[in-house]
Amino acid sequence: MTLVTDLTSRKADTTAPLIHPLVERWSPRAYDPTAEVSTDVLRTILEAARWAPSANNTQPWRFIVARRGSDAFTTVHDALMGFNQAWADSAAVLIVNIAETADAEGKPRPWARYDLGQAVAHLTVQAQHEGLHTHQMGGFDGARIAQAFGLADHLEVVSITAIGVLGDVDALPEPLREREVAPRMRKPLDELVVAGE
Repeated sequence: MTLVTDLTSRKADTTAPLIHPLVERWSPRAYDPTAEVSTDVLRTILEAARWAPSANNTQPWRFIVARRGSDAFTTVHDALMGFNQAWADSAAVLIVNIAETADAEGKPRPWARYDLGQAVAHLTVQAQHEGLHTHQMGGFDGARIAQAFGLADHLEVVSITAIGVLGDVDALPEPLREREVAPRMRKPLDELVVAGE
């Protein structure tokens, strides 16, 4: 297997032209442990999430924003599982992505997780546009996070997004380093489009 050594650009090999942030987007684990995200840039990233579409404009997404060095960051990091704890401490920000699965009267919001996913996608593309990188995580103890931050039962922790500036890949443990530099792969479109053109 050929390994990629220049991680500053891992452009996607697309079969159709895409906007720059989508071509350049990938999910690193090596972050610069000294880099910070300014308040203005962080606000811009969250504003992109705010303007995502949602069913009936319910906007059923909520976020916990935890900057490296804060108590909130330590709480979120400590709830990560497996390899995620080995690298996520270098990210500048950890954002807990939460779906509001029911309204104030307890009526279920069946599209809440889907809508949250769209908001996080908007956040991710905006972060890439701002010169940052993101990595989505599913390995965490959601109940621990919910308890630590006093989340109500209708607020479900769905994922966590690490945000930061690229760091030194050689600082990663070897199994993670191998994954970091491996070639990017995607299934061809003809496997993904099951009907139509």
